[in-house]
Amino acid sequence: MTRWAGRIGGAVAALLTLAAIAWAADLPSRLGFAPYSEQFLALVLGLSLVLVFLQKPSAEPRLDYALAAIGGGAALWVMAAYPSLIARQMSVPLDGLVLGGILVLLVLEGLRRTVGWALVLVVVTIVVIGLLGHHIPGALQTREVAPERLLLYVGFDANGLFGKVLMVAAAVVISFVLFGQLLLKSGGADFFNDIAIATMGRRRGGSAKIAVVASGLFGSISGVVVSNIVATGVVTIRMMTRSGYRPHQAAAIEAVASTGGQIVPPVMGAVAFLMADILQRPYAEIVVAAIVPALLYYVAVFAQADLQAAKDDIALVDPSEIPSARSVLRKGWVFAVPFAAIVLALFTFGQRPETAALWGGGTALAIGLLVGYGQRMRLAEVWLALIETGRSVTDIIMIAAAAGFIIGVLNVTGLGFGLTWVLVDLGSGSLFLLLLISAVICIVLGMGMPTVGVYLLLAVLIAPSLVQSGVDPIAAHLFIFYLGMMSMVTPPVAIGAFFAASIAKAPPMKTAVTAMRYGWTAYVIPFLFVMSPTLILRGPPLEVAFDVLMAVLGVYAISAAAVGWLRGPLHSWSRAALCLAGALILAPSGSIWIMIVGVGVFASIFCFSASKSAQPAIGE
Repeated sequence: MTRWAGRIGGAVAALLTLAAIAWAADLPSRLGFAPYSEQFLALVLGLSLVLVFLQKPSAEPRLDYALAAIGGGAALWVMAAYPSLIARQMSVPLDGLVLGGILVLLVLEGLRRTVGWALVLVVVTIVVIGLLGHHIPGALQTREVAPERLLLYVGFDANGLFGKVLMVAAAVVISFVLFGQLLLKSGGADFFNDIAIATMGRRRGGSAKIAVVASGLFGSISGVVVSNIVATGVVTIRMMTRSGYRPHQAAAIEAVASTGGQIVPPVMGAVAFLMADILQRPYAEIVVAAIVPALLYYVAVFAQADLQAAKDDIALVDPSEIPSARSVLRKGWVFAVPFAAIVLALFTFGQRPETAALWGGGTALAIGLLVGYGQRMRLAEVWLALIETGRSVTDIIMIAAAAGFIIGVLNVTGLGFGLTWVLVDLGSGSLFLLLLISAVICIVLGMGMPTVGVYLLLAVLIAPSLVQSGVDPIAAHLFIFYLGMMSMVTPPVAIGAFFAASIAKAPPMKTAVTAMRYGWTAYVIPFLFVMSPTLILRGPPLEVAFDVLMAVLGVYAISAAAVGWLRGPLHSWSRAALCLAGALILAPSGSIWIMIVGVGVFASIFCFSASKSAQPAIGE
């Protein structure tokens, strides 16, 4: 990118962020304007297209500049002429067809440049089926829609491109990404890192536990796994390898911890707010349901990091590098205030999620400018936060726009009903089979995409079939979210694991396989909470408490079997037995006697496994 193109891109990125802030703050109505929401979305899409073609250049710069100009110009034209276009939609206006065609083609090209060919092919396939589906016999047969009417519907209708999915991305996601940027630049990331060191540095496997805590905290806010790995991994991976973890182990722990941050309440990388909006359920209900699955995920990661440290005699963190927890909290307690501001805005004042994010971002900005952490934020960093927010959300905007195309085609042709029927029919008579099919599709479709984009796409394509089959709606959406998210560490793409491997200078594929082992619960727990609602805190309190306790024990048992260490080394037979015990303890809706057998096998192996006298107890 040339210098002037970089400056233009920076200004466009900042303008994109400012537009989202203005909408979240309800600035147009405060100034006496009442624009269509689609006009705001057209502005966001136009600015995003300009950024994509400037940030993701091809081999021919002049082509990129032309596409940026055409995309931005077409979207701005739609913004200005939208009331007229929507009024003339039934008469199939020529200018509408031209503008719609330009936007569809440029969004697909932008999608190709940001996330690759896979999602483009998905969109094109669905559009082709929508156009020709009336010739297909059977469940996937669609109603016939003329190509020009399909183009207008997809390009301009509130159920198509400028629909709910793009609005969520343009308003909620941008607001929370800005919140994360402001918190980072105000010193919040340094505080998270220091509090992780202070609380975990003196424990066995402390360097890995520091990485898990720091990356999990920051990942919950950032919503972008790769940027979280880059931001925290440069410190945590080096700390882990210096302590004795092998490079691929350190990279895998960082990748899994950063990926897992997306499932940690209350923010969940902004997905909690999107899920509440899509399901039309209270935000608090989503957060409560996500608590135990997130707990089980990190129990597995912590247990494996701890037991691996015992197995490999990992050194403790140098005491000189561990700050006092009291001094860290004395300097950084103010970073709890932005989160309190968000909660207050949501639950006390009933604000929209995007407005609540502005409350949190404004509080973080004030803390950074007035207090800081070590040093205060400079005004130049505020401008950088605006730019980096705009640049980091372009791929999400492209994915949301593509999801809008998909929704439009599914709705107008009836293909959505057909797809749901086919999936339900494939899993007819077996909920597990339906979940297994859906899990594979989630992982495949999620490969290479950011967290929010993964969720938005899967909420459109997969979740309806699960709900139609009788799965609790929140459980269904958490299911697709977890499995889609794990594409970040699942080969062959595994972008998160590969980025961490590049920092650690470790073999990428070996890192990805190790990361799958550390994050194994994210592949298994979603099946369990669909079949056992107690794991999303549904049911009598005593039953919920018992099932959660057993789930923690089962996760710990399987994690110990995966490492090959409990109180001492485990032989192959004892590892197999311990894994079986964990599976029996975790088995959903199983007989109490099966669970008792599992607990008994675990207790026997625990009692008779050799103890290594030189090692401190777990967690010390």
